[in-house]
Amino acid sequence: MSPGAHAARTSALLRAALAEQTGSHIRLGDLVTPLHERAFGFLLLILALPNFVPVPIGIGGPMGVLVALVGAQMLIGLTRPWLPARLADVRIAHATAERVLGFGLPLLTRLEKLARPRLEILTYRPASLITGLLLLIVGGLLALPIPFTNWPIGFLLLVFAIALMERDGALLLAAWLASLAGVGAFASLGGAVWHYIRQTF
Repeated sequence: MSPGAHAARTSALLRAALAEQTGSHIRLGDLVTPLHERAFGFLLLILALPNFVPVPIGIGGPMGVLVALVGAQMLIGLTRPWLPARLADVRIAHATAERVLGFGLPLLTRLEKLARPRLEILTYRPASLITGLLLLIVGGLLALPIPFTNWPIGFLLLVFAIALMERDGALLLAAWLASLAGVGAFASLGGAVWHYIRQTF
């Protein structure tokens, strides 16, 4: 990656991507394809932001599947995301995209201030395999019908997204640790619930 690749911050890139889409609807493939090596992070950003907006119950299912798809592609070594034709052709109302951006941008810009290119080796293969595996697991957790998980998982996905886009290995390492802690917490909770069910019935 050239030194100038870090010039555009994530929030500026997001604003520019929306500004270039002048129609009433935005095609997902048109947002992701031109970003090349930053596309994994950008796609995670798109998947993270709706978690901070009041949405219909059940949205975590498809969002979780898409996050897991991103993780699986990183795990097998792809350098940029591949979107099935049907998914690439998904269209989002421009007004909806602007609303989601309005909710998520303040948090995004705060996180952005913490990010800068460092420990970049952690953002590339083979370290990216760890990121892929953790995203696969986090996506699976998001897809489960567990209440009150959208915000914490959405925040975690934001950290992953910014770390990947800004090539910030230190921030990515923090996301790894937070993911492991979250998986451990879910496992403990699940074990406690299962023990209660066995004791009760």
